Amino acid sequence: MHRHLVKSALVAGAALAVLSACGTGSGERTSEARGTKAAVPAPPEKKPIKGLPGMPPVLDPEDVYAADRPNKLSPVVKDFPSRVYVPNTESDTVTVIDPKTYEVTETIRVGRQPQHVVPSWDLKTLWVNNNRGHTLTPIDPKTGRAGKDVEVHDPYNLYFTPNGRYAVVMASLDRELVFRDPHTMKVKKTVPVSCYGVNHADFSLDGRYFIVSCEFSGELLKVDTEKMEVVGQQRLPFEGAMPQDVKVSPDGKWFYIADMMAHGVWVLDGDRFTEPTLMPTGKGCHGLYVSRDSREMYVTNRGEGTISVFDFTQGKLTKKWKLPEGGSPDMGGVSADGKVLWLSGRYDAEVYAVDTRTGIQLARIPVGSGPHGLAVYPQPGRYSLGHTGIFR
Repeated sequence: MHRHLVKSALVAGAALAVLSACGTGSGERTSEARGTKAAVPAPPEKKPIKGLPGMPPVLDPEDVYAADRPNKLSPVVKDFPSRVYVPNTESDTVTVIDPKTYEVTETIRVGRQPQHVVPSWDLKTLWVNNNRGHTLTPIDPKTGRAGKDVEVHDPYNLYFTPNGRYAVVMASLDRELVFRDPHTMKVKKTVPVSCYGVNHADFSLDGRYFIVSCEFSGELLKVDTEKMEVVGQQRLPFEGAMPQDVKVSPDGKWFYIADMMAHGVWVLDGDRFTEPTLMPTGKGCHGLYVSRDSREMYVTNRGEGTISVFDFTQGKLTKKWKLPEGGSPDMGGVSADGKVLWLSGRYDAEVYAVDTRTGIQLARIPVGSGPHGLAVYPQPGRYSLGHTGIFR
């Protein structure tokens, strides 16, 4: 269905171009007959996006990831050492890897069941989500040192509003979205939800709403960012659905939601919040990562050890890479230069480095038990929306 929509848009665009040419042809001939040259129409101006109050301006209305180009590092992070931070849920540690040598440089002891390593909105801190320890461990990415734990109940995942005003804790088992101060983590507003297992999210192009996946009840939420209220809720049209990662398309028109039980990606019109359609990718579809040129999205299929590649322009899957010797690719991120996709091997106590041009595995690195939401840091972008690194 998504592919057909793209094709229809192209056909419609071509038709409009033909009609436009027909409508101006006589005028052009008249100008030429009078010995004057017809004016060349100026390219249409891109209308500025009226974003969430306080949000940095959208750089390109047609590409929300315009700030994420290769090595386009913010002055805030340009001197940070490049590292891969791997939270090991069963070892209660964070493994630190040097991406140049593929070697483990340090193992940091953290709280119980760390799920994700999350860059802060201002890019200055990495927050380790100790889900069952009910704490967040701050790591200084400049020095690699861990700070004093901050008490936060049920922090399965962590996001930040696009204006940097709030941190949003995905309290999965508490069934809550908790809006907190992004620095002190003090509670500002608690939003109870009726779905079960809130875990991942992404924000609209204008930042005014975000879509949340509810893993254990197979539902999606639409949340008004400024009002901090749930404004939409729907159950996915698949028995036993387990939605995971969420990612918005470069043009902001579509949201993609990985589903590990439907074995594919749901394609959702976020503005209208109508019933989505399923695009099969592979068994255990789990993580979604956008390439540095905004042309492709890497989709991890944890249950079969593969990575599907989706082309945004074509609106379809174009490639599928298989990890040699199998594996369980889960969460991760793309290197600052865009050449390497880093993924945790959730059930194999390892991390994979994959060449984004060829799909060839570059390295397979042993880490702790149950590696999950690893963060590649630093990455390009002006600010972070959270998770393992959603930058804009």
